[in-house]
Amino acid sequence: MSKKKRIVTAPDAAPPGGPYSQAVVAGDHIHLAGATPHRTDRSLVEGSFEEQARATFDNLAAVARAAGASLADAVQARVYLRDLDDFQAMNEVFAEYFGDEPPVRTTIQADLPGFLIEVDAVLYRPAG
Repeated sequence: MSKKKRIVTAPDAAPPGGPYSQAVVAGDHIHLAGATPHRTDRSLVEGSFEEQARATFDNLAAVARAAGASLADAVQARVYLRDLDDFQAMNEVFAEYFGDEPPVRTTIQADLPGFLIEVDAVLYRPAG
């Protein structure tokens, strides 16, 4: 008997910028949609790359919490950078949020619309 997927909404994170879910729980995995440096009212966090990166990871963490997990449960992360010159700064912030057992990661350059970073992730949280 298969279980249905569960949609997760996180009121403490920026809402989706389109017709998609912030997270979907499917079995023991939680798929987090791309988080961006926006506030809960969808206004952009202006400032340095580090400020935008922290806002992005804070949003991602808020969605993980709403799904009953944390970024420590991450098994995969994908980071999209507008400018690859921000790679080292991203690594430093990434390490703060993912700790000693980081997930696998892919980092690519992307033409992001008005912000510097976007991050999505897959979490593994066994039931029971």
